[in-house]
Amino acid sequence: MTDALTAVDAPADLVLIGGRIHLFDVDASAASSIAIRGGVIVAHDDAALALAPSAGRVIDLGGRTVIPGINDAHLHAAWLGARWPRLFFGDHESSHDHDGALLTTNAERRAALHRAWRLLASLGVTSYTEPGIGPGEDAGATGCFGTPMLETYVDLHRSGAQTSRVTLLRLFGTIDGETHLDAFRAGLATATPATDPRWLAIPGVKIFADGIPPLRTAWVREPYVDGSLGALLTRGPDGPRQAFREMVRLAHDAGLQVAVHATGDRSIAEFLGVLEEAGAAPRRHPHYIVHADLAFDDLLARMRTLGVGAAVQPLIAAFTHAWASGQLGTERAARAWPLAQMLDRGILTTITSDAPIATPDWRASVDAAVQLLTDAGVPDGVTTRRAILHRLTVDAARQDGAADWKGTLAHGFVGDLCVLTDDPLEATRRASDLEVDLTVVGGRVVFERGLTSAVDADDARLDARA
Repeated sequence: MTDALTAVDAPADLVLIGGRIHLFDVDASAASSIAIRGGVIVAHDDAALALAPSAGRVIDLGGRTVIPGINDAHLHAAWLGARWPRLFFGDHESSHDHDGALLTTNAERRAALHRAWRLLASLGVTSYTEPGIGPGEDAGATGCFGTPMLETYVDLHRSGAQTSRVTLLRLFGTIDGETHLDAFRAGLATATPATDPRWLAIPGVKIFADGIPPLRTAWVREPYVDGSLGALLTRGPDGPRQAFREMVRLAHDAGLQVAVHATGDRSIAEFLGVLEEAGAAPRRHPHYIVHADLAFDDLLARMRTLGVGAAVQPLIAAFTHAWASGQLGTERAARAWPLAQMLDRGILTTITSDAPIATPDWRASVDAAVQLLTDAGVPDGVTTRRAILHRLTVDAARQDGAADWKGTLAHGFVGDLCVLTDDPLEATRRASDLEVDLTVVGGRVVFERGLTSAVDADDARLDARA
């Protein structure tokens, strides 16, 4: 990076001119041109134009809009690549029955990741978090989450095959299931693979605390309509609660980022209580709560003090709200998914897809977030749109511990961006009506509409006998 910035006389690799470029820096700046050299942004406006004559490639934006590359901070890419275009919620819905074996060989695992990366590039997604890969799923039915998949990630990373930056969390329990304390402790003792953290970062662990409100498996403080309370999924010799507390404390004390799947207010409160007792404070790789559906007011205040973030899914909220209302009751369901309060209180918040539960297309998530906010009384407009996109770029980089080198298009940051047909900050337009024309990762064009082949259904299906 230093060489790219200091080599002022060297030609740029890529220059984009004649557009509306939202930097998403601290000043909410905009530019009309941008230049990338050595994978990082080296100039804007007139300085970028001056580099155009000798640049490796110049792209005339023709008035199109550029934003930082989208960072989906909770997306199961291996599972997505194996299932696409089948989603649990969306246009290509499948049943919620178990997938069965999807990936059984290294070739299939590699194909699934390559397919996911091609799909994400076509959507303008340049970074994502793979939230849970490791030995807890070695016997998992799908083959998408175990140690072999971690090894495939590392192999593809070391071969330079990535077109998406990845943050990966290790998993010592089962997806949406139990985690045993002895297995968790043993997993923490194993070495983390050596990687370039700008392309494959492995900063922490994922813990499943509970389930979800629509199934009455989220651990809650007030009963569901049937009188039940849900429960923790953690297991240990002194019971679920002590096992959960010990897991969080072990990972925190080891300096690891802890992402806890917690949707119920009681499970969220327990997580925060452990961190408070440990004297936790905001850190480079912040701990965070995945989903946080029932993170009500007192919990949000504690999250802010601790620097604990939330990875939320407005699109899933839209799909499941009516379902959850039948279990929580109308009043409590109306307070669920408190995105407006999270933004108002300054909670580190990322807007994510949880694909393949819902579509990885961030434009649909933006539209769902707009609806969630306007339903809470937040007026739509440039400020609201910018706040939403901030959670898909800048705040996602903060969750990754990478706020000093990605997430904005400021000078010296990596050249990760997407080119859109129109401006996503305009409140008069649905984000879903925008087209992604170009995606760039580290200064390399990884998708160009009309030139890059599409990821279609035939390409997505794996042949188990291939």
